[in-house]
Amino acid sequence: MTRSRRCRRGFGKFNCSPQVSIAFNCLAKHLGNGNPSPNKNKLEFDMTGARLTATKQKWAVRASLLALLAATSAQAAEDAKPAEPAADELPSLLTSLPALAPIADAKRQLKDRGIFVQLNYIGEVLGNASGGLRRGGVYDGRMELAVDADMEKLAGLTGGAFHANGYWIHGTGLSRYYLGNTLTVSNIEALPTVRLYELWYEQKAFDDRLGVRFGQLAADTEFFASKYSALFINGTFGWPAFTGANLPSGGPGYPFATPGVRVKLGNDSDPVNILAAVFDGDPSGSCGDDSQRCNRYGTNFRLQDAPLAMQEVQYRYNQGKDDGLAGSIKLGAFEHYGDFAHQRFGTTLKGDWGVYGIWDQQFWKLGTGEDAAKGGAFFVRVGGGPQTRNLVDFYADAGLTFSGLVPGRPDDGFGVAFGYAHISDQARDSDIDAGLTVLRRAESVLELSYQAQIVPGWSLQPDFQYIFSPGGGVADANGARVRDAAVFGVRSTMNF
Repeated sequence: MTRSRRCRRGFGKFNCSPQVSIAFNCLAKHLGNGNPSPNKNKLEFDMTGARLTATKQKWAVRASLLALLAATSAQAAEDAKPAEPAADELPSLLTSLPALAPIADAKRQLKDRGIFVQLNYIGEVLGNASGGLRRGGVYDGRMELAVDADMEKLAGLTGGAFHANGYWIHGTGLSRYYLGNTLTVSNIEALPTVRLYELWYEQKAFDDRLGVRFGQLAADTEFFASKYSALFINGTFGWPAFTGANLPSGGPGYPFATPGVRVKLGNDSDPVNILAAVFDGDPSGSCGDDSQRCNRYGTNFRLQDAPLAMQEVQYRYNQGKDDGLAGSIKLGAFEHYGDFAHQRFGTTLKGDWGVYGIWDQQFWKLGTGEDAAKGGAFFVRVGGGPQTRNLVDFYADAGLTFSGLVPGRPDDGFGVAFGYAHISDQARDSDIDAGLTVLRRAESVLELSYQAQIVPGWSLQPDFQYIFSPGGGVADANGARVRDAAVFGVRSTMNF
């Protein structure tokens, strides 16, 4: 989350190959009995026929339909291409520091038995030098522990895998307490707690070209994800504001995961992959409080909410080390079958939906072989949905990244990125109805970042962000528009 032909967006549906049409239209038809319908004036999705249910039996039916979709839409594979590096191939402080060699040996022995343990820590200092709600600085940090198990080595289950990870989150959020903005300045910002994130089992078959994953899942690990935007610190370049601001409790993206089922067609060597998933539609539930407090430890395991369905088609090309400039194109959609308040009138609307596209592309290679991934690249992501239901009805971001260009610093990377979230006209009209003198329009962020490797497994990352119109353009305590904010910071990342 491969085909050689591009899809084009039609009115209320996607017009593309039969396999892709199945992926986008059959889900909409069967997951809640909704039907896509054309509208000559604007994109819209007819949800009036949706029958919402919270029973576990309905969840089982939806999961079965996804599995059927996967079985009937399998794509023929091209010649194998090298996959992305596995987590255990990433630089580690355990191999960089001789004093930690015994731990590295123990970790290697566990891996030989089918168990891989990963520990990393991110700590950062961020400060708001001007603008926002108030000036000030914060420290926040996140420690992550992840465990992966190869079930073939452990229990003889060919194609089986288990994964679990959780966080210790601490410190103060700059966006929450100092900026009041929508495009969160840090992708690790969350309320302090110890939190379970993902907990799932995956079974693969047919030469790993069919994978079914179920358990507690996060959508942001596979859906709406750009390879090259991962360099940046602002949270919108991960799980974007288009989903984070519109879905209940922010949807199944950091810091939340939620019960669900994901089906994947194609493996990492195939040019085409198809992803389809169903999640519980509200990670925390409506409790009248902060959603992160409602599900503080990530252990609510909710199954009673209206579902969220996501689909994505991925096409990758030139992935070999000696091929041309590598790139990928992804087209995706989501449908939520719950109730949503009208952005202006507050009336209840059935369901919500959105579509998006991503383009990752190298434009310059430093060399071939081991240097094939170094050079220059860009990413572009665009998403949109109906303005009646969504606070952010249009979203776009783009960026340039460079790696291996600094003499004597082959593992350093740097880049610039820009993100834009448009506040829907209906939400702005509600500001007018309320007699507000400051009206919301859009929020944007410009980020410049440099990631310097100190030793393999430890990097420092100076970062600058400029936030345009925090909150989309809201008033402060004195009734004046909150001023643009300039944020400076540095992040330390350590992998063990």
